[in-house]
Amino acid sequence: MTGTLAEFNQLTNAEEFFAFLSLPYDPKVVQVNRLHILQKFAQLKADIDQQTADPHELLDRYRSALQSAYELFVSSSAPEQKLFKVFQEKAPNVVLLSQITEE
Repeated sequence: MTGTLAEFNQLTNAEEFFAFLSLPYDPKVVQVNRLHILQKFAQLKADIDQQTADPHELLDRYRSALQSAYELFVSSSAPEQKLFKVFQEKAPNVVLLSQITEE
């Protein structure tokens, strides 16, 4: 990893983050879990940003954070992680059409 923090801040997609941070990944895992990996990475990155000011240390910690986010979805699923609101909400009450009667 030889890039700068300014270069890192220009990245726009998951594959660019993995390439920039020199992390191996399975494209199939990223394809299926892209938004979830990036959401988890964003959460971890926000914590790092509050704790670390040194740009060189930031990039090393970002690398570890992206690796952790990726590994989470290699062994888990999006519904299990509940990162997005849609997965956090309770299942809606379901009324079957057959249960509705005319009076």
